[in-house]
Amino acid sequence: MAIILLCVISFFLEMVPFREFNFISAFQFDPGFLLTRPWTLVTYIFLHNGVWHLFFNMLVLYFFGTALEQRVGNKQFLGVFFTAGVLSAIGYTFLSQPIFNISPGPMIGASGAIYGVFAALTVLEPNIRVYVYFIPMRLKNALLLFAVFDFFMVNSSDMIAHTAHLSGLFVGLYMGFRMKKIHEKYMKSRYAGRW
Repeated sequence: MAIILLCVISFFLEMVPFREFNFISAFQFDPGFLLTRPWTLVTYIFLHNGVWHLFFNMLVLYFFGTALEQRVGNKQFLGVFFTAGVLSAIGYTFLSQPIFNISPGPMIGASGAIYGVFAALTVLEPNIRVYVYFIPMRLKNALLLFAVFDFFMVNSSDMIAHTAHLSGLFVGLYMGFRMKKIHEKYMKSRYAGRW
């Protein structure tokens, strides 16, 4: 909820007409300024391009974020969210041009971080039932559907950073498998010798 609140506050600040200061330009992530403006690896996550961009991202974050946080706790949830967010931007920077021949421009939005949360939750609870455009399916199928969609849309001109989505997704998968392995190891040691 704190992340959602920060995103909503940031959205309202985007609309304030500051004199001699552009809020979005100051905090958006631009691959060309990665080394000179490293804070934007985090701040871009809290900016959104319009009310619908904000609404859908926060809706997905509320449901998947709450579910993941209940399973792994606050610290691990934040670890997944921010690691996926930062590495989404880095993946967007270094994968777009050499692999997909896309020149990456400035980027805003929490989508990459949310993909990380989505993927980590899928590893831990793959059979949760969700609705995608009113169609019921298991979480693992929904993740696969979105991954395939982003992969095929990478070279589209829809102004969506699909390589950032995919980067966040792979980070979330990795972190989800790590958490699952640690949990299984803990449970095995806890019940070792019991019958």
